[in-house]
Amino acid sequence: MKVWNSAVTTQPAQVVRCGNEAEVSAAVGRAREEGLPLSVLGGGHDWAGRALCENGLVIDVGGLKKITVEDDVATVGGGVTSLEAMDAAGATGQAVVAGTVGSVGLTGLTIGGGYGPQLGSRGLAADNLLGARVVLADGTAVEADEDLLWALKGGGGNFGVVTEMRVRLSPFETATAGVVLFPGEQASEVFAALGDLLAQAPDELAVLSGAMDLPDGTPAVYTNPTWVGHPPLGAEWVRRIERLGTPMVSQVGPVSSSATLRAADEMFAADGRGWTLRTLNVPELSSEVVKAIVTAVQSKPSANDVINMHHFHGAATRMAPDSAAFGQRREHVMVEIISGWRDDGPELHEKWADETLNALKEYALPGGYPNLLGPDAHAQIVQAYGNNAARLRSVKEKYDPQGVFTAIPLP
Repeated sequence: MKVWNSAVTTQPAQVVRCGNEAEVSAAVGRAREEGLPLSVLGGGHDWAGRALCENGLVIDVGGLKKITVEDDVATVGGGVTSLEAMDAAGATGQAVVAGTVGSVGLTGLTIGGGYGPQLGSRGLAADNLLGARVVLADGTAVEADEDLLWALKGGGGNFGVVTEMRVRLSPFETATAGVVLFPGEQASEVFAALGDLLAQAPDELAVLSGAMDLPDGTPAVYTNPTWVGHPPLGAEWVRRIERLGTPMVSQVGPVSSSATLRAADEMFAADGRGWTLRTLNVPELSSEVVKAIVTAVQSKPSANDVINMHHFHGAATRMAPDSAAFGQRREHVMVEIISGWRDDGPELHEKWADETLNALKEYALPGGYPNLLGPDAHAQIVQAYGNNAARLRSVKEKYDPQGVFTAIPLP
């Protein structure tokens, strides 16, 4: 069975494709009766392949596609992708709080946190989770109570199978968004100036940034600004971004709420590449961080290796630290070290990813983004939930004392 990352070779014993909650409950019961490990497949985008379990039973919720919108709330099935939800919300002149890639399952993204272009103005995807239906380890289906809903806001799929969510929508249909590209040799200059700009960024501005090779092999620094607010003010911030260096390309303008998700789908398509990923959070793009990132970019093994950076600010930082399981509420830059390969094998790419992570560690905040931490990142996982770890373990003991669900390792 294939998922997004072709390097995942896990072979389950059974795959149960579910189209409703009753079928999910029956599948959980079957796994329990047959003594099989259990995993849940939604969008299948987890780079570590945790949607599949070796010689176990995989519950494929891809058939749970129902979407309804009433006022500013969307009810979405557990198999709905971010793009499908965004299109449904867009038909009503609204937007779902999602991430950056359309084919990612909205449920998996949301219950793991959910960084995205509305982070500054609306918070994490998890911060907009209003309710959920969950099939527990004993097969019973419940409406999430206060404890369980709290844990689902960042604690991941460790508590059951989420068959349906209710999420708050945002009142906009279009945004000012696009890409501003700079030559790769301007990386030091652009990232240093970007750090100053991010420190001043208003809630309405999100900037995804990083370094990659263009399709013709040209090294480039990219910024993907998204402005959700009064368009003339957004245009001024785009001009400020253009002045970070000397742009090669600047294509920013009014777009639908779904357009950026579709663009990212093309960049990170499931096209046979193998992937590995590391992540950490840095408090700012300091001179030391910029130097380490530039060094990493200059030494990357291939054009499939990418540095992505997400600015965590605004509304997401104003949530009380104990309001959700998600543990990091101070302003930061989340760094994704993404390394891909085709025919040359993983060794050089994993080495580069590890070396880049190690070069940034001394400047990093404790922990990291749980949705992206691999199962071997033990030290980061222990710190990721901060002071929320004890309550999270308590909720786990209450709802899944036998550890049936292990989507994101808990401290």
